[in-house]
Amino acid sequence: MDITREAKPKRKTARNVAIGIGAALVSITTLGLARLKPAAPPIDRAAVVVETVKRGPMTREVRGSGTLVPEDVRWIAATTDARVERVVVQAGTVVNKDTVILELSDPQQQQSVRDAEWQLRAAEADYEVTRAQLQSERLDREAALAKLQAEREQAALRADADAELERQGLVAHITKRVSQSSSEELSKRLGLEEKRLKAANAVEGSRLAVQRAQVEQRRAMYELQLERTQSLRVRAGIDGVLQQVSVQAGQRLSAGTNIARVARADRLKAQIRVAETQAKDIDLGQHATIDTRNGVVKAHVARIDPAVSDGTVLVDLAADDPLPAGARPDLSVDGTIELERIADAVTISRPVNAQENRSATLFRVTPNGAERVRVDYGRASATAIEVRNGLKPGDEVIISDTSAFEKYERIKLQ
Repeated sequence: MDITREAKPKRKTARNVAIGIGAALVSITTLGLARLKPAAPPIDRAAVVVETVKRGPMTREVRGSGTLVPEDVRWIAATTDARVERVVVQAGTVVNKDTVILELSDPQQQQSVRDAEWQLRAAEADYEVTRAQLQSERLDREAALAKLQAEREQAALRADADAELERQGLVAHITKRVSQSSSEELSKRLGLEEKRLKAANAVEGSRLAVQRAQVEQRRAMYELQLERTQSLRVRAGIDGVLQQVSVQAGQRLSAGTNIARVARADRLKAQIRVAETQAKDIDLGQHATIDTRNGVVKAHVARIDPAVSDGTVLVDLAADDPLPAGARPDLSVDGTIELERIADAVTISRPVNAQENRSATLFRVTPNGAERVRVDYGRASATAIEVRNGLKPGDEVIISDTSAFEKYERIKLQ
């Protein structure tokens, strides 16, 4: 006979309910796990740099790197077109001002100096001829004046004699008048001749001055050409070290070409480059130090370049003390400039990428590890930075690079 089965639909309903409950539990679990914060990653404490926040005086400094350069540098240039015959001294040699560095040749310059010499001699000869001619003319005028003075004296004596004879009635009155008129005429002529003589003497001085100017002009031209000829033997000009020779034997040069450089090796200064963002507070005379890696010497800011190049400013530091042994031009050095001294400030050693007057986050050490905190920075130095908000003296913070843990709010220190 047929048997009716009713239990099967009940089993199917129970299974569906169980599946629904399981799916709901999975969803709730997934949502809960998604809302959980990432677990704090463990870090070896020896792998990070931990610094303690301090309160006290702070010295603001900026640092830069550069080289030692001579204070006195002399570039030697060719004074005329020439050809290099011989390089007498090589770079690195200690020289004095009379040391011959190069020998040049220029046939045209040799001809120029000879032409200038003959022109000078011709001008000197013209001057002597003019002077002798003017002297002869002056003597002629003086002789004529002396003759006129004698004639006037004779006319005056004759006029006096005729006046006496006329008084005695021995000569006519007209004779006396003629003698007096002749004497007066000669007196006037004498006065005019004296004026002419003075004027001629003045003209003589002017003519000689013109001739002398021409002679001096020729002499200056000759000395210039002679100096150019002598400069074909190129000399150092100052005592120092020959740093560079820019030409070779057989090379053709143009006037004005730099051919050598000489520097005073005993007077060096440091030229360092400072980031333009840090150079705004640098001023002349500020205290500084120069580290030659063989010693540190005191210095001061001597010059600040007004231009910015590749994001840096060139600063000259003049040494106040003798440089250590081994200091030489182009030696790599580090320079530190003291900007100001702050009597009381909350500071830490400067963290990686910390910027002056900016905000950033640091990991502050706690008993359970380290937690991220926001810090407001103030004034900065090369090695330290002021803390305005976010930390207090005694706090310990990680100042090394923690960018790998940027997404974590906490880390574990092991």
